[in-house]
Amino acid sequence: MRNGLISVLDVGTTKICCFVARSDAGGQGGLRVVGIGHHEANGLRGGAIVDMDAAADSIASAVHAAEQMAGQTIHGVIINISGGQPLSHNFSIETTIAGHEISDGDLHRAFQHGVETHQPKDREIIHSIPISYSIDGSRGIRDPRGMFGERLGVNIHMVSVASGPLWNLTSCVSRCHLEVENIVLSAYASGLSSLVEDEMDLGVTCIDMGGGVTSLAVFFDGNMVFTGSVPLGGAHVTSDIARGLSTTMANAERMKTLYGNAILSDMDDRDYIDVPPIGEEVHAQPNHVPKSLLIGIIRPRLEEILEMTRDLLERSGFDKVAGQRVVVTGGASQMQGIRDLAAMILDKKVRIGKPMHINGLAEATGGPSFSTCAGLLAYAQQNTAAMPVSARGWMEEPGDFFSRLGLWLRECF
Repeated sequence: MRNGLISVLDVGTTKICCFVARSDAGGQGGLRVVGIGHHEANGLRGGAIVDMDAAADSIASAVHAAEQMAGQTIHGVIINISGGQPLSHNFSIETTIAGHEISDGDLHRAFQHGVETHQPKDREIIHSIPISYSIDGSRGIRDPRGMFGERLGVNIHMVSVASGPLWNLTSCVSRCHLEVENIVLSAYASGLSSLVEDEMDLGVTCIDMGGGVTSLAVFFDGNMVFTGSVPLGGAHVTSDIARGLSTTMANAERMKTLYGNAILSDMDDRDYIDVPPIGEEVHAQPNHVPKSLLIGIIRPRLEEILEMTRDLLERSGFDKVAGQRVVVTGGASQMQGIRDLAAMILDKKVRIGKPMHINGLAEATGGPSFSTCAGLLAYAQQNTAAMPVSARGWMEEPGDFFSRLGLWLRECF
């Protein structure tokens, strides 16, 4: 927090969104959004930077709009990452605490030992989440600080991404004179904003259908226990429409938004839509096609995305842990009929997730396409506590002598 503000930046394949929020005194200690900016994403494909200059311009435009609305200058942001082929890894470690009271320093050492032991090659760790603790074999402990014992065990869920896409993303944000304060996986952020507490405890799968990547996160017992991604999203549906109907990407996106549906109805053969041909500046003659043809292009791609997501979940071994509940969010989840199609393919109960727990969001910015950005605010709010949910802040070694001395004093005393 700087000047009481929290700034977050959702860098997506199709749009860039920036939220600025401050503590809401009248909202039981929650956050209220005071600045919103969003802009079309240029220079990104599949969640990764492909044109640094174009992406930096899009980020700067979104941040400038949020600054204008909030009346404040943004210096640092929490950002998301959806590309980089995220990998999920669960492991357990155990350390000796010699019977003294467990402190933050003991947790720090346990996490550091786990990271050093399981550091993946050519990848960067973005999350190191404690799923549960154990003391002298007694399991199911959520927060061991202040307790006593001989041996401390920690079950950790580690998420890593490829180094190249991550550094390209942070470098692009730095070009806009912004400091990257933390990095959060998109599916994790979407789950924090669109899931309720009971869903997280009982088991749920959050599927974030973005423009270029579809990500999923499995939550159980209040924590994320698995994550993965499929390199397909809503932009691939738009591309299929443009190819199949020989029209521009802009017209394909408009038709997908206005007339698209994942489920074919009896009326669709009799309803016709006008498709402007590609390359014609003046639309002289109408080009009418049945709505069923549009849906016949959309549905196979959506089925492919959901089937790949289902297969990924089954291969992970967390299908049973996730239970029978699925929450679908993200911009591509706004397609008509997507809930029924997802319930049929995944064979689970499905609902569409929207941002919750955040005040000040207008109706236009309170839909599923803004779940990730709202989730970054929820992540920032949760991380004001001392619980180490991310490895980044814990693993960074302080630079000067006095910072190292302060860390040593905190660990030992």
